[in-house]
Amino acid sequence: MKKSKRVLFVVSFLVLSLFIVSQTGLAQGAWREKMKEKIKENIKERRSERAGERGRVNTNIGDYDFSFEYGGWMRTYKVHIPPSYKTTMPAPLILSFHGGGGDSGRMAIDKYYNLISKSNEEGFIVAFPNGVSKVKSGKRATWNAGSCCGYARDNKVDDVGFVEAMLEDIDGKYSINSNKVYAIGFSNGGMFSYRLACELTDRFAAIASVAGTENCDNCAPSKAISVMHIHAKDDGYVLFDGGSGDVFKDKSKVTNFTPVPETISRWVRRNDCDSSPRRVLEKEGVYCDLYSGCADNVRVMLCVTETGGHSWPGGQKPREKADTPSNAISAVDEIWEFFKSQSNE
Repeated sequence: MKKSKRVLFVVSFLVLSLFIVSQTGLAQGAWREKMKEKIKENIKERRSERAGERGRVNTNIGDYDFSFEYGGWMRTYKVHIPPSYKTTMPAPLILSFHGGGGDSGRMAIDKYYNLISKSNEEGFIVAFPNGVSKVKSGKRATWNAGSCCGYARDNKVDDVGFVEAMLEDIDGKYSINSNKVYAIGFSNGGMFSYRLACELTDRFAAIASVAGTENCDNCAPSKAISVMHIHAKDDGYVLFDGGSGDVFKDKSKVTNFTPVPETISRWVRRNDCDSSPRRVLEKEGVYCDLYSGCADNVRVMLCVTETGGHSWPGGQKPREKADTPSNAISAVDEIWEFFKSQSNE
């Protein structure tokens, strides 16, 4: 009915305009300008109607690819929008950083990391940024996480600046709850999440790292921030007690990794937490220790699996020669529960 009225109005307007032109001798150019203005008004009205509809129906759900130039590099990222998303309800956002030698496409495969299904279940938006690679396809990419790793570190890529620009880009496209923005990562991506906690603290509510310790030369967070770390005791790449494993053929591409206990101790001190943790989970193959009493009610948590090597607990291994993940816990489930408990404080 509204559409019919609009059509009738436009037709009436055209007839009236033609009559005025014939009667008053308005110049043809002036008449066209009036018509252009009317068309613009109609377009603006339709856009406003569609914007209102987006608040009621999920017109933006699905998977998308975006890119923009930053720091001389063409940077890309993927976004998954869950079915529950509505522009009238700002959603939590997780940035998920792939491991060294990986890419955003692999990180977005649900059977490996379970992030898409968790997004659909819990209603958060998840973005998968891509690191920098010397390969045109963007595969085999790395992150500049301080003293690690590879191509991104060696070329002094401003990945922190890229993330800040990407957050602005996402915020311009979707309705994001700025108080519930999180960073997670695997291996080199986990190390980079720590760097974000050090240098871009104000943009994140919490970070979580799986199989990647903090290897920043300088870390000066602007506020207390919640940190979660998951690591396997038998990790042969990023060794639990520090150093890089013999699996690396060229150790110059990585670094002498910080021990897991030292990484946790740093954040306990920075967040002014109680030095003695409380064991919140202990079962076959895994335990989790929680440090509380921290500044601003943040938390620090460490979960250690007995097995799993260098992998993502609860997922499937992404290639035949990769380590078999521990099934003692689901990394994504534990991380999301940690994030939710922090946001509820």
